[in-house]
Amino acid sequence: MSSDKIDAGKPVGGLPSPLRRKLLLGMAALPAVGLLPRGALAQALPTDAVNTTKLAVTDSTVKVGILHSTTGTMAISETGSVQAEKLAIAQINEMGGVLGRKIEVIQEDGASDWPTFAEKARKLLVEDKVAAVFGCWTSASRKAVLPVFEQYNGMLYYPTFYEGLEQSKNVIYTGQEATQQILAGLDWVTKEKGAKSFFLIGSDYIWPRTSNKIARKHIEMKGQKVVGEEYFPLGHTQFNSVINKIKLTKPDVIYASVVGGSNVAFYKQMKAAGIDLNKQVLMTISVTEDEMLGIGGENIAGAYACMKYFQSLQNPNNEKFVAAFKKMWGANSVIGDVTQAGYLGPWLWKLTVEKAQSFDIDKIAVASEGIEFSGAPEGYVRVHGNHHLWSKTRVGRARPDGQFDVVYETADLIEPNPFPKGYQ
Repeated sequence: MSSDKIDAGKPVGGLPSPLRRKLLLGMAALPAVGLLPRGALAQALPTDAVNTTKLAVTDSTVKVGILHSTTGTMAISETGSVQAEKLAIAQINEMGGVLGRKIEVIQEDGASDWPTFAEKARKLLVEDKVAAVFGCWTSASRKAVLPVFEQYNGMLYYPTFYEGLEQSKNVIYTGQEATQQILAGLDWVTKEKGAKSFFLIGSDYIWPRTSNKIARKHIEMKGQKVVGEEYFPLGHTQFNSVINKIKLTKPDVIYASVVGGSNVAFYKQMKAAGIDLNKQVLMTISVTEDEMLGIGGENIAGAYACMKYFQSLQNPNNEKFVAAFKKMWGANSVIGDVTQAGYLGPWLWKLTVEKAQSFDIDKIAVASEGIEFSGAPEGYVRVHGNHHLWSKTRVGRARPDGQFDVVYETADLIEPNPFPKGYQ
């Protein structure tokens, strides 16, 4: 991506010196956990010193929440996040926990229902008094719980790529925002495929609609055309009508943000209608390896996805992560972008708690800026002052075996900008 394409999200080579100084100071503040005997931190840091707000923290344990849909149409997408978060927590506990305290999990099911997410978030914060929550997937679920986290001063680690246009003291966004995914992907497909016309299709809720609003603006600013735009309820399974419209309008690119179980029907019906994704360019910003497991690789092979992570990434961190994930959840399990971003949450929380030397939410919110995680499966990431992550952008092409070949990645991390000028 050239800098004249995405001012707000352009790759940056090095750290600005003030941020570099903050990072170095933050690293210096981190305790050498590996050098201390188990229990040493708990003795050195009494509970009343690290927990002044009556969270569920004792001398030996700390409770956290996991809040995802394990039932309903979104379970196909969110189950992987639960698995990744539990893997991270198990690994952290194996290392001695957080400030010498083992993590205990209270899991709740959002059941693919936004009011249920808000109800369960309130339970976790008010009744269970968890020190952090790792959860949500759709923007609708995040929007439903956000007032709860802000009212009761909880901390949510949210793993999904999303539309941006939000920033909260009470949320760490471990997925990508629009400048890192939507604009970057559109620029890539325009340059590499010569795309001039787009058909936008998505599920009918805030993320696809807002994402496509941003996408349409970017497309039209480039002098290109949107030849169709359609939305369908979550769980929808009849796509023949819109597939006929796609065949009639013959767009250069089908731009898809269909989520959850609806993807299974959408891609199978496209293939049955004779749309060959090795010839018709399709870019999705919502299908990961998790959804491909249900769709079937043969039904989506050839499609492109713009994400920051693919299971096929070749680096030492990812090789260890994939092996550990499969050991815990089975050899046939797969790992998608949001699953990996879910894995980051507990690790970033641990690093932040240890930097702040406290479980208190206000202290964690302040200490989050500059936290870096060099062990991330996607590669090195760090937390921006706006509570989003600096990360790379990648494009993968779907294979028949349900994996992706990475065909593009940015050379450097892209600075997150949830409020890009001109797109609000």
